[in-house]
Amino acid sequence: MKIQAHAKVNIFLKITGHENGYHTLLSRFMRVEELYDTISFVPGTFERFTIEGCDSVPRESNTIYKAFVALNKHIENPILLHFFYNHKVVVTKRIPSQAGLGGGSSDAAAFMRLANDICNLKIPTPTLAEIGSSVGADLPFFIHDYSSANVSGFGEIVEPFEETPLALELFTPNIGCDTAVVYKTFKEKLFDTITPCSFMGWEKYKSAELLDLIGDPVMLNDLYAAARIAYPELETVAPDGWFFSGSGSTFFRPKP
Repeated sequence: MKIQAHAKVNIFLKITGHENGYHTLLSRFMRVEELYDTISFVPGTFERFTIEGCDSVPRESNTIYKAFVALNKHIENPILLHFFYNHKVVVTKRIPSQAGLGGGSSDAAAFMRLANDICNLKIPTPTLAEIGSSVGADLPFFIHDYSSANVSGFGEIVEPFEETPLALELFTPNIGCDTAVVYKTFKEKLFDTITPCSFMGWEKYKSAELLDLIGDPVMLNDLYAAARIAYPELETVAPDGWFFSGSGSTFFRPKP
């Protein structure tokens, strides 16, 4: 009873607007095949929903716990409660936190997919993704489990993109980037610079073509400039010719 929870990178990420307190975006998400956490359900006897392997995160703040609560609310059935009185969730972490790789969201999405399967909840994938979107904006991509997809809206619109996933090198400096801080910085400092016509049609290009065509990590990812304002030390560690994933702090490039 285990499942892999893969990391992702954003080949490009463009902010398209701001509604109801949240940013909208257009982005190409790509799964990182060689980097993943492992989510396991381990038998035992427990008085409450138990997560091991995420000791630095309080249970109520953990995306897996939030996904568990959201699933329970949806099914209105005690089957999940009973199952997790007799099993704990064990997370084997490999994806660094606050790195723009979607580790927490991927863990929660993998948990939902595994629980749906093991507990025979029979929730269709689109519905599972809709439930996941109430937990976090990146969950729908991970729940659909596409290797590459164009993601838009608040993250709830996920359209598979047919391409061979790139073999990627990752570099994560010893800098944690708080996603909320980076988005807030973008809203306060850079939101007025949005020009949707400048990235029109990007979603139609294959990822390798787009990286080669644009080449500039600042142009490809609107959050990179915001992250550098919030965390100026990023400028001193940024390797030449690498791109920036999500709200950071990971840089990536296709393997030579």
